[in-house]
Amino acid sequence: MKRILITSAIPYINGIKHLGNLVGSQLPADLFARYHRARGNEVLFLCATDEHGTPAELAAAKAGKPVAEYCANMHEVQAKIAQGFRLSFDHFGRSSSHQNKELTQHFAGRLAEQGLISEVDEQQVYSHADGRFLPDRYIEGTCPNCSYNKARGDQCENCTKQLDPTDLINPRSAVSGSTDLEVRNTRHLYLRQSSLRDTLDDWISKKTDWPILTTSIAKKWLNDGEGLQDRGITRDLDWGVPVRKGDAAWPGMESKVFYVWFDAPIEYIACAREWVDAGKGTDWERWWRTDKGADDVSYYQFMGKDNVPFHTLSFPATILGSGEPWKLVDYIKSFNYLNYDGGQFSTSQGRGIFMDQALEILPPDYWRWWLLSHAPETSDSEFTWVNFQADVNKDLADVLGNFVSRVTKFCRSKFGETVPSGGSYGTREQALIADLQTRVQAYQTHMEALDVRKSAAELRAIWAVGNEYLQAAEPWAVFKTDPEAAAAIVRLSLNLIALYGQLSAPFIPDAADAMRDAMGLPDLQWPESVVTALERCHAGDAFTVPENLFAKITDEQREEWSERFSGIRS
Repeated sequence: MKRILITSAIPYINGIKHLGNLVGSQLPADLFARYHRARGNEVLFLCATDEHGTPAELAAAKAGKPVAEYCANMHEVQAKIAQGFRLSFDHFGRSSSHQNKELTQHFAGRLAEQGLISEVDEQQVYSHADGRFLPDRYIEGTCPNCSYNKARGDQCENCTKQLDPTDLINPRSAVSGSTDLEVRNTRHLYLRQSSLRDTLDDWISKKTDWPILTTSIAKKWLNDGEGLQDRGITRDLDWGVPVRKGDAAWPGMESKVFYVWFDAPIEYIACAREWVDAGKGTDWERWWRTDKGADDVSYYQFMGKDNVPFHTLSFPATILGSGEPWKLVDYIKSFNYLNYDGGQFSTSQGRGIFMDQALEILPPDYWRWWLLSHAPETSDSEFTWVNFQADVNKDLADVLGNFVSRVTKFCRSKFGETVPSGGSYGTREQALIADLQTRVQAYQTHMEALDVRKSAAELRAIWAVGNEYLQAAEPWAVFKTDPEAAAAIVRLSLNLIALYGQLSAPFIPDAADAMRDAMGLPDLQWPESVVTALERCHAGDAFTVPENLFAKITDEQREEWSERFSGIRS
């Protein structure tokens, strides 16, 4: 049995996220977690809300609520949406937790002891119109590297180059749009990650199995221009983890908080403490400290490509720099962007379909299947309503749903609601079983390698094999002359439904549960072999005819939704 630690990128608390965020981290992480649980492995799957910094402050101000109250409310909202998409977190934490506060301050103290924190007088942008210092991400302008005109003051999301606000051409406040900005002096703490450049480079170079997307971004930050730069880890804000040196005060930093990108990744670890404190588990250090047994843990992170620099460089620098035996990530699965109907999804600009809206119009399995089968692994992908309708109708309704419906209804009409006895399997059935053995092994190989789209394609092919068999075997025709031979065909087909329930659970858990319930199975554990899996339903076992697993999306629905979500969310 393996021990698998999984974290997905922590979403900002500043509003409900769009589907691009879902497929870029949480959904593929859930796919992987469900797969490994089904294989009998021990899994700890953690996520949390990222609650600090200006994004939360501004969202709270817009909502007319104190920021702490707003974050508490939004955590409940996002937790409910996660449940709606069947995201199987073992714990969904909060970066504002006291566990994360203590651990963040602990890491800061350790880094200071190791000589990896410096105090730097820097020039920071102050907006007269807003009456405040502007955090880097709330200053926009033109990227000096790629000329993207909506680059942020901390990073250009177009070319991923790390920036400082003063690097931007024609900077403006992202809050008010004002260009009436002034550069003022302020003192901040910097993580001297440049001194760890060679250590990080050596660590990343050994990750030969990482996706090219992940390593190329990390290497770019390490080597472009002057190479890896030291990073400010404090901000002039009210909301956040107060700056302390472990348990001690940090003179001169009394009014400051830690930068959100310093404390948010630490929440991965703190979330495990929250999990234990909530009574859901024991011994969180067994997962996170190699001196407490975590050296046998395989740790996987899932994220969009814009988060890669922080998880390949800054967070590892924090862990390595502490000098303590914390668990480092083993594999980072990063994704490109999912675009929306000719443009970009955008939470800040309200463009596209958002998670709560998606669940209002269709059950989660529709979204899970389409998003995962079109995961932007090697390049950006695009959501269009036409493609969504076509793919869902074909894969889920015509292939899987149709097979389940035809088999169970035919059996009920000819043999009743029990698995029929009689007949024996012939060469066609043996060929089917051999084909499925090969395909299931390929499916498992793709899942182990975190190849999401290849996994979906193989699962789709496994569904299609059943339809092809049913069409070729024609039990409805065979029944007229040889009912026992038809019974054998139907018995195998009913067992295929059981197998599909087992194999499909990571992608479409609700439909998998419906197939399991219909066939009277106690669980959806991964099949040890196709041969034994196709013998789970025995002659005489009762089954039920499930409701239609997937209703087709009509042209009228597609047109309505396309129009409804064509503009900007209010």
